[in-house]
Amino acid sequence: MSTSKVSIASTLTSQLRDGILSGSLMPNARLRLEELGTRYGVSLSPVREALLRLTGEGFVVSEDQRGFRVAEASIAHLDEVTRLRAHMEPFALRRSIECGDLAWEENLVSMFHRLTRIEQRDGFVPFLDEWERTHRDFHLGLIAGCGMPMLIHFCATLHDQSDRYRRLFLKTRPPQRNVANEHAAIMKAALDRDADTACELLREHSERTAKNVQVFMHEITLSKEIK
Repeated sequence: MSTSKVSIASTLTSQLRDGILSGSLMPNARLRLEELGTRYGVSLSPVREALLRLTGEGFVVSEDQRGFRVAEASIAHLDEVTRLRAHMEPFALRRSIECGDLAWEENLVSMFHRLTRIEQRDGFVPFLDEWERTHRDFHLGLIAGCGMPMLIHFCATLHDQSDRYRRLFLKTRPPQRNVANEHAAIMKAALDRDADTACELLREHSERTAKNVQVFMHEITLSKEIK
């Protein structure tokens, strides 16, 4: 594939991933190559490449003779993602605290400052695209100093998988906790090089979000059974 086609495929991968994370492409939705090519104004080759990349990330499922569809959303899958995050992200954060230099600290402070500025704006509401991007940057900034690219990649994929559930199932619910204070506490412990506290706070932070999502998913399942 030429450089230009690789670039197109990369851009399309990001666009489709954003669509899945935001819920504009719903779980189990069919992903037809021709329709996507027309919608995004590209040929079938980069569409197929983008879908294969997202299949590798777990956001898309490839079915023999049936094409592609958006991966389903299930309590069992969220539980698996949460358990993996609870192990891998604290490990990566501990490595960052051990190995991270001044540049890592400065980047983390910068990401937190950007996140806080967005949250302090008049009329701020969760799920704003700019907040979502900066929130992701902050979480990845926490582990960026670990010096292990494969680990960062795995953690980024797990974070995106988890955020997909949060955005799908908590969008209609008001915030039930002060996430900004949780972020501040994690960052402070990381900058203080208090690995035990920082890792425990990070684990609790991700597990608390997953628990809220699971409660809502159980409610939805129960309401469907009653009907």
